[in-house]
Amino acid sequence: MTPSPDEQAARSSAERSALLEHAVGESITVGNEFAEVRVTRVDTRNGSRLLIESQRSGQWVALCPLEAEALTWQGTATFSAMIGHPFGSLVGDQPAESAPESW
Repeated sequence: MTPSPDEQAARSSAERSALLEHAVGESITVGNEFAEVRVTRVDTRNGSRLLIESQRSGQWVALCPLEAEALTWQGTATFSAMIGHPFGSLVGDQPAESAPESW
């Protein structure tokens, strides 16, 4: 059975809170006239992650070092496609929510 949007939101909020309990150092906020994000290093039992949160939308993602590095492999067309298709996946029918973290 697929969880309701409220159940998904509650699960996402709980996952984010659990990650923030393991924050390392100070968060940094980066913004301009179009967006603002807060970046926090969090430690998990699987290693460090970058927790990137959109202050405006409430969306977040926790990237492992390989996922963060993969961003450097992308060209401007990839980022333009991501911006042109907000809150959705660029591949397949994957949900736009963050993947659950293994604790």
